[in-house]
Amino acid sequence: MKTLIKLSLFKELAIEVTRKNIEAYVVGGFVRDFLLDRKSKDVDIVVVGDGITFAKEMAKKWNTKLTIFKNFGTAMLNYGDIQIEIVEARKESYRKDSRKPIIEKGNLYDDQSRRDFTINTIAFSLKHEEFGNIIDIFNGYRDLEKEIIKTPLEPNITFSDDPLRMLRAIRFATQLNFTIEENTYTAIAENTERIKIVSYERISDELNKIILSPKPSIGFKLLNKTGLLKIILPELEQLKITDIVENISHKNVFFHSLQVLDNIAKHSDNLWLRWSALLHDIGKPATKKFCKDKRWTFYSHNYIGAKMIKPIFRRLKLPLNEKLLFVKKMVELHMRPIALVEDEVSDTAIRRLLFDAGDDIDDLMTLCEADITSKNEFKVKKYLNNFLKVRRKLRSVEERDSIRNFQPPIKGNEIMETFDLQPCKIVGEIKSAIKEAILEGDIPNEYNEAKMFMLQKGKELGLVPKA
Repeated sequence: MKTLIKLSLFKELAIEVTRKNIEAYVVGGFVRDFLLDRKSKDVDIVVVGDGITFAKEMAKKWNTKLTIFKNFGTAMLNYGDIQIEIVEARKESYRKDSRKPIIEKGNLYDDQSRRDFTINTIAFSLKHEEFGNIIDIFNGYRDLEKEIIKTPLEPNITFSDDPLRMLRAIRFATQLNFTIEENTYTAIAENTERIKIVSYERISDELNKIILSPKPSIGFKLLNKTGLLKIILPELEQLKITDIVENISHKNVFFHSLQVLDNIAKHSDNLWLRWSALLHDIGKPATKKFCKDKRWTFYSHNYIGAKMIKPIFRRLKLPLNEKLLFVKKMVELHMRPIALVEDEVSDTAIRRLLFDAGDDIDDLMTLCEADITSKNEFKVKKYLNNFLKVRRKLRSVEERDSIRNFQPPIKGNEIMETFDLQPCKIVGEIKSAIKEAILEGDIPNEYNEAKMFMLQKGKELGLVPKA
């Protein structure tokens, strides 16, 4: 078994623990990640006894800020860039209608048994004579080697007490590429309704961690199989339905969306671009239609899907700010570059795409490239090559016309001043006509050309420039 890393942090803690002759252990995620050779800057220390006093003394010694949560017997402090949580060993009991525990003082066994999974129960001692010794009551190290997620106690009790642990099991299985042990998996499937007592803020935090995993599809397939998905994200669960008419079926949109998400994960750590990949076809069930020419269509699914994003974000307590607007934009525009691939690329279409996508054009192109999930290698190669052509055209048009995020060179105030107008519909019409002329390529994105166009448009509308 691996020996404890000799960080100065643990040496200093060991000196104080030994001097005061108390029981103290490093536990949880730091130990797990250390044994897996994963980096971690969060350290949990369990003290059997008065952990708050010990935390105060360490904060004074290190001259660092201390935050105390007296009701939970925990304290937070920093050691350089390492965040430390010192907690008093405790045992917990739960009421049926809440995941907030009733807490009592306990010993190390009590503290390890209350933890979610065996791989998070491994501890090592901080006393000098025992320094670095592993305490592994629930065989967590064995489960690390076997790469399984298992609860230390009976899983039905674990998940009924704190249903969030069901999502954490799936999250760890996704992040670590571990298997959920059979009894633990069965208990998740049997306790799915309990997830309803968990706040959406906590649920979304786990979903975000799953989405940011190296291969997020692992987690969403587990959410689907256990039955949690239809409670948490029913809109995504509905994508599983594959209809057959006259022996003709359509692509399983659920598994396609997961493949797109995995494809994006290979190229971007942007959480909101990954959310866009997951939800990009969310509007397909509402727009699905079998046509007379014996094919399935999903016309306008991108626009319907874009309208669904805000209600989903609001329910999941995800941010209703520029993050929402980004995902909504990605879902709405994800078909546009594909249309350019299928048709000859015109400068006008490129200018309009640049204008609508703005600074998010590169993310949009990355999403569209990830959206190619065909098993036909020739088809995939053809589309990717065409997307390269679109990217080159985007760069060329942007360098020449400066369309990205552009504002028409003629402002509304100048239109009113030129024709002696008050704010009215005609001002908007002229401004819109200037923008359209630039996007169509009828005039360059330059002030003098735009002014001449404004005067001509005013003339057509019967306006006379002010002398």
